Amino acid sequence: MIAIYPGSFDPVTLGHLDIIERGSRLFTQVIVAVLRNPNKMPLFTVQKRLEQIRQCTKHLPNIEVDAFDGLTVNYAQMRQASVLLRGLRAISDFEVELQMAHTNKTLSTDIETVFLATSNEYSFLSSSVVKEIARFGGSVDHLVPPHVALDIYQCYAQNQPISNPITTEAFPPRQSSAMESLKTLREQEV
Repeated sequence: MIAIYPGSFDPVTLGHLDIIERGSRLFTQVIVAVLRNPNKMPLFTVQKRLEQIRQCTKHLPNIEVDAFDGLTVNYAQMRQASVLLRGLRAISDFEVELQMAHTNKTLSTDIETVFLATSNEYSFLSSSVVKEIARFGGSVDHLVPPHVALDIYQCYAQNQPISNPITTEAFPPRQSSAMESLKTLREQEV
């Protein structure tokens, strides 16, 4: 049975890889399908995302990485897949994903959507979170594979220097009026 795992994967995260690895144990073949979305401004080109995912999944013999545009259902039919694989992080994901699954079912009754709950350690993780952290100079080493982290750091170092850095000023601690009064009394005694 062939499953399609569609998404933008911009960038691929450890949460995505968790779903890919678990899906590879459930299905004969999993095609990780990178969606070309003209309405989004991606961090990485489609070609770069394909390379990143291929490098992450080379140890899994039943994983294929491809790109597509248009309707996911049409791509699945073209690839003779009978399952769309989707990860769920939270209740909000479920609402959106359920609506999409019902919509896809109206387009093709032959294709089922299978949801995998994310592992606990990745329940907060999204590509958007990774980009936001990296954009402001935070470490993403624990969120994405090492080669992807390097690509992210290089991209932000070249393209989007941090503007308006946060600065703080240190002020000496203010003495309370009781302390000032005590100090004044001692000075008067001397």
